[in-house]
Amino acid sequence: MYVVVAYDICTDNKAGEKRLRKVAQTCQNYGQRVQKSLFECTLDEATLAGLVHDLRLLVHPREDSVRIYRALDFSSTHVIRLGRDLGLDFQGPLIL
Repeated sequence: MYVVVAYDICTDNKAGEKRLRKVAQTCQNYGQRVQKSLFECTLDEATLAGLVHDLRLLVHPREDSVRIYRALDFSSTHVIRLGRDLGLDFQGPLIL
């Protein structure tokens, strides 16, 4: 399934800045950054549960906000892109 992860981490102090880095790294382990605090991921149900678990351990519920949206897909028929396109084509071949 396709999911979009968006977050807003309170960085009023050093602990918040550290949390922000950890949340970003966690999201990067599961998907691709397409904006500073927005990731696109292709996951199965078990991996999605792992992502939610990992983020739940990091986020302070009264200070931070994380939203995970299920998407239809990331193709050009479902995503309108303006400006630089930083996303991967999840349907095409991945060449490393």
